[in-house]
Amino acid sequence: MARVKGAMMTRKHRSKVLGLAKGYWGNKHRHFKMANEQVMKSGRYAYVGRKQKKRDFRKLWITRISAACKANGLNYSTFMHGLKTAGVDMNRKMLSEMAIHDPAAFTALCNYAKQGKVPAAKVEAPKAEEKAAAKKTAAKKETAPKAEPEEKKPAAKKAAAPKAEAEEKKPAAKKTAAPKAEAEEKKPAAKKAAAPKAAEEKKPAAKKTAEKKAE
Repeated sequence: MARVKGAMMTRKHRSKVLGLAKGYWGNKHRHFKMANEQVMKSGRYAYVGRKQKKRDFRKLWITRISAACKANGLNYSTFMHGLKTAGVDMNRKMLSEMAIHDPAAFTALCNYAKQGKVPAAKVEAPKAEEKAAAKKTAAKKETAPKAEPEEKKPAAKKAAAPKAEAEEKKPAAKKTAAPKAEAEEKKPAAKKAAAPKAAEEKKPAAKKTAEKKAE
């Protein structure tokens, strides 16, 4: 059986590991064995770091929110409970950004948290002019579909007009055919009239033959 060598795939794997170890101190980025050990350790640290990063940012957001709440006469826990009872659903990241970039809006949220509810928005009654304008637009919408069939009716009449002209032309064709039939009927009569003339012409010939016999 032929011997199979794995030089190409081995070199590919070692090059990949040394690429991941680029920048490490000493022989950790030069020797494959040491580089491989350090890359495996680095992977474990990175996994833990991804989880720790989320915790650190949450702590930062809470610290910012707490500082802004103290400026408005509240502590952090009272503020978050008040928002929950008021039905304000905002995450800590957005609250911390609002505390930094929009203090007025954050103050309004603090007031909602103190009251435990969000005040209902006042809905103003529509004015008479707005009602009249709405009625006009509604009337236009109702009349618009009716106008379209009326515009289409003349087109239907135009389509019917060629049919009427064709029907009027048909009797004329019949009239032209009628004289032809009459002419054909008259032709036999002309033949009959020509037949007696031929007989009359034959009669003198018969008389001549009779006279010759008598002589």
